[in-house]
Amino acid sequence: MSKELEEKDNAEGQPARVRLPGFINDEDLGLGDAIKRVTRAVGIRPCAGCERRAAALNRRWVLTGRRST
Repeated sequence: MSKELEEKDNAEGQPARVRLPGFINDEDLGLGDAIKRVTRAVGIRPCAGCERRAAALNRRWVLTGRRST
C-alpha cells in the first residue's frame, strides 16, 4: 500500500478495503476475524492478546467480495 493511500485511510478513520472475489461472498469480513477463524480451525485457542490483535486488524483492513462503489 502506498504511503499516501495509507495516510489518507488513517486521516479518514476508515479501514482499507481489500477485494477478494471467490473467497469472500456477500458479507464484509475483517482481517482479524479471518485470521481468528483459521487459527481456531487448526486448533489454536484464542487468548486476550488474540482478541486485541483481531480488533486492531479489523479496524485496519476489511476483506470484501463486492466491488466498491
